[in-house]
Amino acid sequence: MNNILQKTRTAIVDYFTLTPYLVSQSEAEASIREGVSFRGTNLVILILAIFIASLGLNTNSTAVIIGAMLISPLMGPIIGIGLGVGIQDFDLLKRALRNLLMATVFSIITSTLFFLISPVGEGHSELLARTSPTIYDVLIGFFGGAAGIVAIGSRSKGNVIPGVAIATALMPPLCTVGYGLATFQMQYFFGALYLFLINSIFICLATFIGVKLMKYHPAPVTNPARAQKVRRMIYIVAILTLLPSIYLTYNMLRESRFQLNVQHFVAEQCDFPATHVLSSSATWNRVDPQIDITLIGRPLPQDSLSLALNSKLRFYGLQGARLNIIQGNGSSADALAVAGSNLRDIYQMTQASLEAKQAVIDSLRTIVRDINSADSVAATLIPELKVIFPQVADIAVARPVMAQSASNRLDTLNVALVNFSAPISTAKRHELAEYLSARLRLPDVRIVDLPKQD
Repeated sequence: MNNILQKTRTAIVDYFTLTPYLVSQSEAEASIREGVSFRGTNLVILILAIFIASLGLNTNSTAVIIGAMLISPLMGPIIGIGLGVGIQDFDLLKRALRNLLMATVFSIITSTLFFLISPVGEGHSELLARTSPTIYDVLIGFFGGAAGIVAIGSRSKGNVIPGVAIATALMPPLCTVGYGLATFQMQYFFGALYLFLINSIFICLATFIGVKLMKYHPAPVTNPARAQKVRRMIYIVAILTLLPSIYLTYNMLRESRFQLNVQHFVAEQCDFPATHVLSSSATWNRVDPQIDITLIGRPLPQDSLSLALNSKLRFYGLQGARLNIIQGNGSSADALAVAGSNLRDIYQMTQASLEAKQAVIDSLRTIVRDINSADSVAATLIPELKVIFPQVADIAVARPVMAQSASNRLDTLNVALVNFSAPISTAKRHELAEYLSARLRLPDVRIVDLPKQD
């Protein structure tokens, strides 16, 4: 039994052993140090990536935002900070911190200027998603940073680094910070800035832990006391950054649970024979949660209904919530407003449907008018033709559809079927075709001879 356990343990350790697949420490360090620098092309690329991300947020385009995250070189100094702490290279740490601060300032200035001149002023879903960080963003930043440092130290990097850039999403929060400044919406500014700090700090923390697990050697000249102080500071900052996200996650989960409980409550308790739920909404806040239910159909006794439904709230975890029941025939201002809003929506949908059907009717009327016009045009033209073209004995105007066998295309032709009482010259035929084209207002009329009837 012990032998089997030992073999199993050895097999698992072999699967997760990193040493044979890692590059040397000097090679990994060189790659990270190169990405820390923010001069020349790196700075220009960062500004261009900020413009692209801002455009993506402005147009609510996920694809554009992802492209900006792939272009951005922001990961370099963040991983550099983690490496500097891990190997106790304080010169690298200071340089990475300075470059990250500079990159952050440039990014915020660029995005603020963009949104100041942008004609689009409202926040889209992609912007709003960058203003409410939770514990999940902490985990994304930490595991993304862990994947990043392992990929940098690995011989086969694959697509890990681009994937980390997309997952940790460093660019969009900075653009949203600029949007908050440009539009003076501080909830966007602080929420997005906090999300950026979460991603940066926990990528650094994951990098630091990864460097320790991969047993990178400290820098030649180290100060153990200073290194311990820096590590302690990293842990304190990480914990302080984590705490607000835990609180925000707790509120998010409570709101989500409240919304789900309201859905169950409405579905199970608001089932009446001749009265139906027109709409329901739930507004969550810690002090005064509220549930609004709009009913339509046979009116129910308001007092009895409120008493019955309020007594059931506690069975769905909704005790303390304020329940507002609005019936379609209510006389209160709220009832009229909600009913009016719902009726207006129904009216608009009906009006759009009627307009679409009227467009079809008008199109069919035009086709019928053209057919009737074609049927009567010959009778209208024949008196004129007797004077201008006396050779014309009979005429009929038609618009057949020609199918081409080579290309399967359909083409409408304007054809005049003519029975000539006497031979007509080519010049006269051409003149007749031009006359019919001008008289009938058709682009091209073809003359087709009818055989003489015996």
